Amino acid sequence: MTDEDSFSGRVRRYARVGSAMGGLAARLAGERYLGVPIDRDRHAADLKAALGGIKGPLMKVAQLLATIPDALPEEYVRELVQLQANAPAMGWPFARRRMMGELGPDWQSRFGSFEHTAARAASLGQVHRATALDGTRLACKLQYPEMGSAVEADLRQLKLAMNIYERYDRTVSTADIHAEIADRLREELDYGREAAHIRLYREILKNEAGVAVPRPIPELSTRRLLTMTWLDGGPILEFAQTASLDERNEIALRMFRVWYVPFYYYGVIHGDPHLGNYTIAPDRTVNLLDFGCVRVFPPSFVKGVIDLYHALERQDRELAVEAYRSWGFGELSHEMIEVLNRWATFVYGPLLDDRARMIQEKANTGADGRAIVDSVHRDLRRLGGVTPPRAFVFMDRAAVGLGSVFLHLKAKVNWHRLFHELIDDFDEARLAARRKTALADAGVPPSV
Repeated sequence: MTDEDSFSGRVRRYARVGSAMGGLAARLAGERYLGVPIDRDRHAADLKAALGGIKGPLMKVAQLLATIPDALPEEYVRELVQLQANAPAMGWPFARRRMMGELGPDWQSRFGSFEHTAARAASLGQVHRATALDGTRLACKLQYPEMGSAVEADLRQLKLAMNIYERYDRTVSTADIHAEIADRLREELDYGREAAHIRLYREILKNEAGVAVPRPIPELSTRRLLTMTWLDGGPILEFAQTASLDERNEIALRMFRVWYVPFYYYGVIHGDPHLGNYTIAPDRTVNLLDFGCVRVFPPSFVKGVIDLYHALERQDRELAVEAYRSWGFGELSHEMIEVLNRWATFVYGPLLDDRARMIQEKANTGADGRAIVDSVHRDLRRLGGVTPPRAFVFMDRAAVGLGSVFLHLKAKVNWHRLFHELIDDFDEARLAARRKTALADAGVPPSV
């Protein structure tokens, strides 16, 4: 265990973060009640510095928040999004102890080889290359020590940060956002659950061309160790820099289907489209990695997403109201619906436009998108704010994150036709039956 992960080290890291949070509270209070101007850019940099030197869920939470619109002020999002998930790995003594604790003292005899140096490190664990006794190449994902207690402590820090922001700006109620993030983070600690997610995605995507999902190895896995087959590939940003437009469009098409075939056919979504969670193989296969954050939705929620699209397409206000209600927004005023529809029209824009185009036109400046976000935020604040339903949090995050991938690819495709290929024969009962079959075929309990 490193000094940072010891009890005293954890106390010191919370002191650093707590000091940054306390400074944020004092400055926001001074700005709101005393008229003292706040240098948000400077304080956001201080907060990133306090978070950036740590492993653990607080860094992951910061990255999550940076992709959820209006969860934090823009200045903080700009800094937090720079946090690197690839933090320095823990050394061989930790890896050896973890493997012994999970598989027993003779664990090394169960592998052909096991690399001492981690191939990749992230916020909750690190990955080591290995080989099975039959030569199959493996990825062994080891969870860091004491992550259960770290998650709970960091979620308390997150709640403090969100409460501070909400006192300053009540446009978006953050209670359900915090509850949703908390549930998903707790689930990510259960590697047995993640292995079930992998089996489910292997079943869902088995007929999709150009997509690879690792195979979990149950006899070499536990709740804190996940062993799966290794998938070769490089970062998507490197691919985007050298690939032709046709090649980039091909990857965009695959990425679109990787995310939305599970959602529109099965009511399941991978809620973490982080650039590190997929790679591109030499033959342009998309490798989908890291299945800790998977969200399952009732068929009625999926229908609401499709209904809102049709409501915007036909300018059908009553259908829009029904869509928001099905998501759990509750009673909304006529003016609030108009504001939400303005935001929805921006988000659904590429899907409503039946032509080959970038995911965002004029994306080099971002001026149009930023202006829409700002105007929606102002109007929501004027109308007393809104409480996003819990189920909406990661759906929105996945859409924003995936849109960012398409921007990096500079892909130019007909998103409208891709979307209609998935939704034109949608039926709630068929989705429920399809999901039940996929869960059974993958050996996944229905509660997952």
